[in-house]
Amino acid sequence: MPSPSVDVSNPDSFENGFPHDFFRELRAETPVAWHEGDVHGGPGYWIISKYDDVRFVSKNSALFASGFGNQIEEPLPGQLEFARSMINMDPPDHPRYRKRVSRGFTPNAIAHMEAKTRSRVTTVLDAIAGKGRCDFVLDVAAELPLQVIADLLGVPQDDRHQIFDWSNTMLGSEDPEYSAGDRGKAEALAAGMQMFQYAYQLGQERAQDPQDDLVSELMLGEVNGEKLEMLEFGSFFLLLSIAGNETTRNLISHGLLLLLERPDQLARLREEPALLPSAVEEMLRFRPPVMYFRRTAMADCEIRGQKIREGQKVTTWYPSANRDEEVFDEPDQFDIARHPNEHVAFGHGQHFCLGAHLARMEIRVMFEELLCRLHDIELDGEVTRLRSHFIDGIKSIPIRFADRQDR
Repeated sequence: MPSPSVDVSNPDSFENGFPHDFFRELRAETPVAWHEGDVHGGPGYWIISKYDDVRFVSKNSALFASGFGNQIEEPLPGQLEFARSMINMDPPDHPRYRKRVSRGFTPNAIAHMEAKTRSRVTTVLDAIAGKGRCDFVLDVAAELPLQVIADLLGVPQDDRHQIFDWSNTMLGSEDPEYSAGDRGKAEALAAGMQMFQYAYQLGQERAQDPQDDLVSELMLGEVNGEKLEMLEFGSFFLLLSIAGNETTRNLISHGLLLLLERPDQLARLREEPALLPSAVEEMLRFRPPVMYFRRTAMADCEIRGQKIREGQKVTTWYPSANRDEEVFDEPDQFDIARHPNEHVAFGHGQHFCLGAHLARMEIRVMFEELLCRLHDIELDGEVTRLRSHFIDGIKSIPIRFADRQDR
């Protein structure tokens, strides 16, 4: 079987956005496709492009393991040990550790956070409303999740931008702005170590003076009757800090762009605000911030007649699954009233995103307040995207607007 024409391990393949035409062809002709070799010199990987197959791989953790790395390239020596977190765990460890923090992310817990989140949104919008212009990513989309995750973890708000910088460096190692190439990987690892040291210091403070936050919960709680080791605690902190701000920031950014690109949908949402929950789900389906995860086959198996060998890398592509013609009517149409909408933007199975309820609430509240407050929103410059084969990120969206309070 010839290799597909696009090497999706190469960030240049996403220079103009997610290559939907390529994946549409894969779904039709080679839904389980082997790419011989990758841009990093690795041995190759499987591309899983259809909805049902993505779900099958995601929910079968015994057959498709997470513990060998979650991206196509192999982890750096010692990286998995340094950053051993739930995202790289398999049963029985994964459910035990997930349970340690899951009660902070239940629908009931998130509902209690909504009033404070709305107040945060108001403050963010107050800071830019009178200016008439801003960089939506830096000034709005990044600010809300940073403030919320800082509240949740117990990070002082004055330190939130340091978390932002470390996150950018860790996830942006393929982007020239954040030092691409081997130097970028080294700097990403260094940023992770700096964040770990910060977490260690904060954890020590909470161990002596517990607060109502997740850091205190992690420091004082137990897994199977044992407290977390500091390496495990640090890895939890890294995962929650990055996942809690990076993906939500990008979804809010994509959501605004989708509405600006489709004025009819924006006008309908203003006229029918009750559609906002379904609009959020459609934003997630249409532009999931995480493009794929890798699993590793633990035994020989087959998917759609293709023989997958033990030890081979299997990548599951969420934007492709979310456009599967056999599951979604008119999948390339952005429809804020779409129903049903069982997308896989948050993954599937045991690794379904722990913060899904939090992300949905933040995005909904943001657009509820933004659409009431800001009008005549237009692009005011070039949109710049993150160079990455893993995160569908946006670095800058210059906009101009009118503040309703000025009318």
